[in-house]
Amino acid sequence: MKRINFAKYQGAGNDFVLIDARTDDPRLSGEQIRFLCDRRFGIGADGLMTLECDPAGTDFYMRYYNSDGGESTMCGNGGRCIARFADHLGIGGRIKRFNSSDGLHEAELLGDGRVRLRMIDVAEVEPLAGGRSWFVFTGSPHYVEWADDVMSVDVAGRGGKIRRRPEYAARGGTNVDFVQVSGPGQLRVRTFERGVEAETLACGTGVTAAALVVHRVLQPHCCDFTVETLGGTLGVKFAETAGGGYADVWLTGPAERVFTGETTL
Repeated sequence: MKRINFAKYQGAGNDFVLIDARTDDPRLSGEQIRFLCDRRFGIGADGLMTLECDPAGTDFYMRYYNSDGGESTMCGNGGRCIARFADHLGIGGRIKRFNSSDGLHEAELLGDGRVRLRMIDVAEVEPLAGGRSWFVFTGSPHYVEWADDVMSVDVAGRGGKIRRRPEYAARGGTNVDFVQVSGPGQLRVRTFERGVEAETLACGTGVTAAALVVHRVLQPHCCDFTVETLGGTLGVKFAETAGGGYADVWLTGPAERVFTGETTL
């Protein structure tokens, strides 16, 4: 049996268990991660993150696990939350620099409770057959599809089917985003997340993918989007590069500590 100190954070309703693993790596198994993320028997979360020392010398390394127990790719809401966690641990200054599975990130703590997170550059937005869907890698893989009324979409049913399509098997499946354009620079997005195997209240890499697709296809003059999710409002801002890709991609939104505690495994 081992005792583990943890903290619970949320960003726009996307919630996480966070563990400081700089000096004492808990080396959790997939079964233990599933237990901690379980909403009935554990703490309850969409995912779990460990904050670790970074051999490259940044403020820390972010390691992300989905609630199914598997180590996964970048999580945008998680990146903002772990930056807030690092601040509560006394790590770094107002601007945190950290590495994760997709490379280097920078997070700025704003004075209103929000965190501004630099995402990775995106080389392309890939159109798929049919003209109503696209594929984008924003640190995690995302299938993006238009929705005339996003609230009427069967996210669990349709999202679950798309997530498991054979063409995405080599990537470990894909996240699935349904996007409704509400106006210039205004979107509504719902996301089915792989690894959670359900809809989450928000997905940071997903709203980023959605904004890039809308810019590419419908609103080429807009590079600053406000995105409504079930869990709250997120902002996505970026610059288009000469080659048709995207740089200076920033995701802004809330990140707050819900509670701290100790558990035994």
